Order: sequence, then structure tokens, then C-alpha cells
Amino acid sequence: QVQLVESGGGLVQAGGSLRLACAAPRSIFSIYNMGWYYQAPGKQRELVAEVTVGGSTYYGDSVKGRFTISRDKVKNTIYLQMHSLKPENTAFYYCYSDRTLAPDKYTAYWGQGILVTVSS
Repeated sequence: QVQLVESGGGLVQAGGSLRLACAAPRSIFSIYNMGWYYQAPGKQRELVAEVTVGGSTYYGDSVKGRFTISRDKVKNTIYLQMHSLKPENTAFYYCYSDRTLAPDKYTAYWGQGILVTVSS
């Protein structure tokens, strides 16, 4: 069972900053893309950001310019630095890792989720 260990969530005021971290086993971190989704109450899970094995980054439209994802190869950890947080960013944030070897060979692992609450 692959464990992705998330940390850094909590309560922050609107306009504030928070950093999330997600640690993965080395065997996963070195060959899997990793990223974050978030799920607000009553809504579908949405992509926040992804960083590939090669270091390319992708962001959901709503967080571009405010959030930054990074990858630490020494600590086998990814980080999501969040600035200018808004109440609508309140959600559970889920770390994931995935890899597609072929169209029928897709593997993904998920963390348990971590709550971020932004007060107005």
C-alpha cells in the first residue's frame, strides 16, 4: 500500500498564505507525476496543480498566479505554496501521484486529504 503523507493544512484568514506538503516513497516520487486536487463541500474534485517527473508544472485556472507547486528530490516531497487565499479556496486538498505507461496502464495513488479553511 503506497502512502502519501500530507501536512500543512489549517485555518487562515483571507489574503493569507499557507504551504501544503506531501511526502511519497522514493520509489513513487522518482517516476510518478504528483500534484493536488481540491474538493469543496458539495462540489466535484478539481485540479489545483501538478508537477511532472521532469519538473513541468500545470495549474488550475482559478489558482494561477497565486499558487506554486514545487518538487524536492532530496526529501521526496512536493509542496504547494498558496498565497492570496480566498474563502472559496476552503476545501479538502488531496495529494496524488500518477503514471501512465500505456493507455490501459494507468496507476494513481491518493493521500487521505487535508483541510484548508479560509475565513473571510
